[in-house]
Amino acid sequence: MNEKFILLDEVNPADLWGTNNATLKLLQIKYPKLKIVSRGNAVKVTGESALIDDFCHKFDAILLTLKRSGELGEDKVLDILDADKNESAKSFEPISKDDVLVYGANGKVIRARTANQRKMVEYVAKNDVVFAIGPAGTGKTYTAVACAVKALKNKEIKRIILARPAVEAGENLGFLPGDMKDKIDPYLRPLYDALDDMIPTDKLKAMIESRIVEIAPMAFMRGRTLDNCYVILDEAQNATDSQLKMFLTRMGPSAKVIITGDLTQVDLPRNQPSGLNKAIKILDKVKGIKIAYLTVSDVVRHKVVKEIVKAYDKYQETNNKN
Repeated sequence: MNEKFILLDEVNPADLWGTNNATLKLLQIKYPKLKIVSRGNAVKVTGESALIDDFCHKFDAILLTLKRSGELGEDKVLDILDADKNESAKSFEPISKDDVLVYGANGKVIRARTANQRKMVEYVAKNDVVFAIGPAGTGKTYTAVACAVKALKNKEIKRIILARPAVEAGENLGFLPGDMKDKIDPYLRPLYDALDDMIPTDKLKAMIESRIVEIAPMAFMRGRTLDNCYVILDEAQNATDSQLKMFLTRMGPSAKVIITGDLTQVDLPRNQPSGLNKAIKILDKVKGIKIAYLTVSDVVRHKVVKEIVKAYDKYQETNNKN
């Protein structure tokens, strides 16, 4: 049996272990064949050499996350522990304060929270068109809106335009009362929710009234030239081939476009293929266009969402084999 002592000289053990020693318990569940003992500012690990090495690799990432970001949530610890041993260290690279995009309403910190979200932000900074593809809960829309709000606050652009295909998610809602805004607002609510986190309510209302921030159905983009702005198309998997081409060709010389979508949640009629899948194949090698892929490891909603996505993916894989 081998032993390893780790000194916690740069972190507060209370911050590391969390409420009711949550982090220590997760480590003990992950490494049942190791004896892990915490005493004061030291950790003693006993067991097989290979397991200790793996433990130290993951534990270093946990410590670095705490040191760099000043906090350590249970979900982040699970992300690090669940990372495949063959994945690069970047797959669970700790969050840095440099990842902060904007300080939102009530001082809320809006930042890239995962490696792939950071890659998406990097792509947006360096390219004119970015596709963000991934399952539900991976922060595609939220990160895209944060990038746009940051650019607006830094006076890099004059407007933000947010669009969505007005497609019902497997339901027939029938007649919706009210004027045009009342009818389309339910489809655009997720975009409002993201903006509410980043811009104080009164200021956002003024921005929408002055059209500094515009939220509209995708169909309303036809015939326009969109310039000196960030244009975000959300739920692009529900756009047809012709709609997506129309949208992409609205770009003016100083515009940036972010297109987000989840290819596993297409709500178009069965005989109508999604234009998103075709678009990323056609445009993959075009200069100035990048595609950021987010995965289940980037899910930042409730931890059970990650398990839901995994379960559906597993079910789909099984059905495809049969």
